[in-house]
Amino acid sequence: MATTTQDLARVELTIGGMTCASCAARIEKKLNRMEGVEATVNYATEKAKITYSPVLQVADLIATVEAVGYTAAPPAPAVPEGGEAGETGGGADDELRSLRERLITAVVLAVPVIVLAMVPAWQFDYWQWLSLTLTAPVVTYAAWPFHRAAFTNLRHGAVTMDTLISVGTAAAFLWSLWALFFGSAGTPGMTHGFELTISPSDGGGNLYLETAAGVTAFLLAGRYFEARSKRMAGAALRALMELGAKEVTVLRGGREERIRTEDLAVGDRFIVRPGEKIATDGTVVEGGSAVDASMLTGESVPVEVGEGDAVTGATLNAGGRLVVQATRVGSDTQLARMARMVEDAQNGKAAAQRLADRISAVFVPVVIGLAVATLGFWLGNGAGATAAFTAAVAVLIIACPCALGLATPTALLVGTGRGAQLGILIKGPEVLETTRKVDTIVLDKTGTVTTGRMSLLAVHPAEGVDEREVLRLAGALEHASEHPIAQAVAAGAADRVGTLPAPRDFRNLPGLGVEGVVDGHRVLVGRGKLLAERSMELPAGLARAGADAEAAGRTVITVAWDGEPRAVLEVADAIKETSAEAVRRLRALGLTPILLTGDNETVARSVAAEAGIDQVIAEVMPEDKVDVVKRLQGEGHAVAMVGDGVNDAAALAQADLGLAMGTGTDAAIEAGDLTLVRGDLRVAADAIRLARRTLGTIKGNLFWAFAYNVAALPLAASGLLNPMIAGAAMAFSSVFVVSNSLRLRRFRAAA
Repeated sequence: MATTTQDLARVELTIGGMTCASCAARIEKKLNRMEGVEATVNYATEKAKITYSPVLQVADLIATVEAVGYTAAPPAPAVPEGGEAGETGGGADDELRSLRERLITAVVLAVPVIVLAMVPAWQFDYWQWLSLTLTAPVVTYAAWPFHRAAFTNLRHGAVTMDTLISVGTAAAFLWSLWALFFGSAGTPGMTHGFELTISPSDGGGNLYLETAAGVTAFLLAGRYFEARSKRMAGAALRALMELGAKEVTVLRGGREERIRTEDLAVGDRFIVRPGEKIATDGTVVEGGSAVDASMLTGESVPVEVGEGDAVTGATLNAGGRLVVQATRVGSDTQLARMARMVEDAQNGKAAAQRLADRISAVFVPVVIGLAVATLGFWLGNGAGATAAFTAAVAVLIIACPCALGLATPTALLVGTGRGAQLGILIKGPEVLETTRKVDTIVLDKTGTVTTGRMSLLAVHPAEGVDEREVLRLAGALEHASEHPIAQAVAAGAADRVGTLPAPRDFRNLPGLGVEGVVDGHRVLVGRGKLLAERSMELPAGLARAGADAEAAGRTVITVAWDGEPRAVLEVADAIKETSAEAVRRLRALGLTPILLTGDNETVARSVAAEAGIDQVIAEVMPEDKVDVVKRLQGEGHAVAMVGDGVNDAAALAQADLGLAMGTGTDAAIEAGDLTLVRGDLRVAADAIRLARRTLGTIKGNLFWAFAYNVAALPLAASGLLNPMIAGAAMAFSSVFVVSNSLRLRRFRAAA
């Protein structure tokens, strides 16, 4: 009987031992060859998501991965609060610590070796033996990750950049050993002079210790920074889960009891005081308040809730006291579902294969084949074993990817450093490859295009009423309220009229507004419904101003005192001053902007019109945001996404390029590929320009480094490569790559 989708089992395995994107591709290919198995392996997160037939066991999947030369295990369970931190993440931390120790060892020992080799005046008697002593730990201990990976790949008939690094550094070191002990290189007082001639050599006096030590140090630096970047792969999920309340006050047996949130059960009743986060999804059974859900839903205006209304965990109680009955806990909550969405989006986004690895897929086998052919050719022509081996080793040494290894790390180091100065954080080289292809940019509204907080935008006083008097009385009364809209009115009033008087007999009217006495006047401030209940009708002018404001998507507040309507106030999440300019710059880069928000259609279209955005998608839930990004990708677009809230995290992860506003939540920042520290949308355009420029620099570096190798290989194979010319050429290649990368320091933000 055929296996249905419902019958399939699913598992997520943690994969160890991968050193490049081709490793992930090899594991994925092997798993997918198994009957009834569909697997996706993510190099960045080091995880394999596998759907498999129930006739198989997880042990069979692990055995398949191990047969390819890697390790696999189910992810360790999360450590509860108070548990031992060492129980999780130890493997990744140990790997990073080991790489850091090897890198420090390589740098400290390689620097004097390189200096001695390149400065003949400092080559004292027996300097070559000191170089050998310093180089030995570098090519054995420090370079061990390359040797181990090369051996593992070789066992399974595969070659990668690790293979070339291992063979090249080993060949350079072993030939130097031969030259020291059996050639003339060990003679006291021997120096390496610069002889800029091309002539055959038996290699007996040639040392390549600086090549072995320098290449190892450079490439270990690149491997360490890559590993540190990968270590952050799960940070988006941790940031999401940390948003929730850690403790909650529950009602049990008529008494209040403080417990951990994870100990809540469905049906428990818990108290949420003003300013506290709601612990889990539930229904209000007592009280009323305004709930700020902007972090989850993108809705800029706090939502009024009362008995019978549903509330979501991790949202903020901005008003009165609530008693909530839990309806979903743990992994069933909306926050947990969003965490799973982020994880799925990350795992579904294939890690970009590094450019150097793609080159090595062809370059490494060709170089090794050429070295073997060179050895055979010279031996067959009677040149002697020494000359033949010299030429073969020269091929490997000149092909050893010193400049190739520098091409990406140096450009990335300079580009990311310059980006940090401009408020742009680039997570890694894989981010850069997507920037050139992006043609559509999706912009979140709240906190990205707008300020993310309510502001007083306009005051419409009735005929004969002074605007400053409206602000003074309304602002004084609203200042006593904790409601976010009230605080916006109070802040706007204080900015325009200065110090506000203190109200008396203040009273909060849930869902309607506030009332009190200010300077002898009984003042009412709130929704139009509040005045209607007090039999007050707005004059035609005020009613028209209120209707126009609501049509523009703004919140309307009415003000009355002494029994008469006096003014209408407009409150809204104001657009940032720089947003319109930012949209123009994004268009200039060839990007089509789309406004995407959980807010209502009217508000969204009003904001879009101010910012100069034509396409608007409004009233979407977080899962719908992901679907919108997927739909655009399905239509052939390369999509960039800019956002700042938890509700944007999954969409940021799904997008080809995620740009997170640094003023937003940790979840959004960790899910994004680029972080805009200042929260200025104009920086998004600068970030894309910088990323494209950095990628162009990396490609230029790789081209010239590769061209140098190709040009020098025929000389090496013909036995005409003088070691000093090789050293000078390799140094020039490296200097060119570094100086080309340093040009990124001149990058300027658009004026």
